Amino acid sequence: MTKWPVLARHAHAAAWLRAWEDLGRAPRTMDAYARGLAEYLELCEREGVNPLAAGRVHIAVFVRVLTTRPHRRGANVVSIESGAGLTNATIQQRLVPVRLFYDFLVEEGLRESNPVGRGRYTPGRRSTRHRGLVPRLSKLPWIPNEQQWRDFLEVARREPVRNRVLLAHAYDAALRREELCSLRTDDLDPAHRTVRVRAETTKNRLERVVPYSAPTGVLLADYLRHRTAISRARGPLFLSESRRNYGQPLSLWTWSQVVRVSRCRLVSSGSPRTPPAICA
Repeated sequence: MTKWPVLARHAHAAAWLRAWEDLGRAPRTMDAYARGLAEYLELCEREGVNPLAAGRVHIAVFVRVLTTRPHRRGANVVSIESGAGLTNATIQQRLVPVRLFYDFLVEEGLRESNPVGRGRYTPGRRSTRHRGLVPRLSKLPWIPNEQQWRDFLEVARREPVRNRVLLAHAYDAALRREELCSLRTDDLDPAHRTVRVRAETTKNRLERVVPYSAPTGVLLADYLRHRTAISRARGPLFLSESRRNYGQPLSLWTWSQVVRVSRCRLVSSGSPRTPPAICA
């Protein structure tokens, strides 16, 4: 609530968020819910609209604001997009908490309907498809060509061994940022070249065991020898080497900074096309 004061001014919004928090939603999920709902409530206040009485027209205004507002990083956006507004996926993310909030109001008897439509498909002989409020775009993944891979590997080659192991595990095992940074020494099985991804670190709360390649195993062995100079204690696998947080678990923010700096180096190297990224 302290991060988004507007939520404290709306009792029903605060109660809805508190209910999700009591149900054990992850902190990052709660932050995404709070951000999306706060942006909507701020718009309602600017427009002089009571959120409890808002209709589809007011939701449409919210969508228009999301799709047309200037990007906060302006010309520093490295993307094929225009740099204005939010991406389709982010708009969908912003609409989810608003939709869930109105579901809550309907369940509590404070509204008769939800103004945020949801797409649905009814199978059968006369199947019907109802489009959501904002069409969901599904883009093909970006696949680098041979030269782009070489440029990428050249940038990665100059990174410290810890960062190379992080990159190798992210590629081999398709690990998300939180899964990667949350790995522990006892999650590794070097004999079988596998790593256990614990349920509490995954997005779907399902544990899995994933393999990694032989070259990644060589890098990992080098890093484990390097890690003993920082700490011999078992626990988080990847440790910070900065003077401020020396020996502490690597944070999500630190790994994001590593990726961001590497992307900027790739851009400055003159690679003809790089993945969408933001360079300061």
